[in-house]
Amino acid sequence: MTEAVTRELMAQRFRSFLPVVVDLETGGFNAQGDAILEIAAVTLTMDPEGNLMPDATYAYHVTPFEGANVEQSALDFTGIRLDDPLRKQVAVSETEALGEVFRPIRKSIKAHGCTRAILVGHNAAFDHGFLNAAVERCAIKRSPFHPFSSFDTASLAGLIYGQTVLARACRAAGIEFDNSAAHSARYDTERTAELFCAMVNRYKDLGGWQLAQREQGVEEL
Repeated sequence: MTEAVTRELMAQRFRSFLPVVVDLETGGFNAQGDAILEIAAVTLTMDPEGNLMPDATYAYHVTPFEGANVEQSALDFTGIRLDDPLRKQVAVSETEALGEVFRPIRKSIKAHGCTRAILVGHNAAFDHGFLNAAVERCAIKRSPFHPFSSFDTASLAGLIYGQTVLARACRAAGIEFDNSAAHSARYDTERTAELFCAMVNRYKDLGGWQLAQREQGVEEL
């Protein structure tokens, strides 16, 4: 019964889209030519009261595709070392990384009664652009994500907390943030997921979504 309630709530909340938080660490700002170096995704779920919460994390180090550009300034910013022996042991190809991330996302979409995933990201257009470019490069016929719609936690946090930097927005929401761990795709994605859930749940607790649903019901009548 609980699973059925959760499934129904999630399917209704975002118009049958399942929010999935994504973060990419890259070799620059050009989605077509710069490498993806790390990818992480956090699927979300709901409790029976309609509170959104993180579900599972999937994270991979990615080997740059053939001919990809990697700016030294990007490596300096993220702290990624391409020659790190441990990274070389665990890094996978872009195609494999996308396959491993997309597989559980598709399962989660089905489990929650949704039709497609919608990307949630901090400055989401950046991650979305790189993800779409990688999907095309890897000749993936159908991405589980909506091709252009997304939720941007930088914009939402600016509206709610007056903060657009991820670390500051998290702290404003009462979420611990370790600056020394930042710029890891896994860490940033998990904090972004917590932030998105906190903002959605706060809106729910203030009666926002329920009020909108009631107003829509009145209009339909």
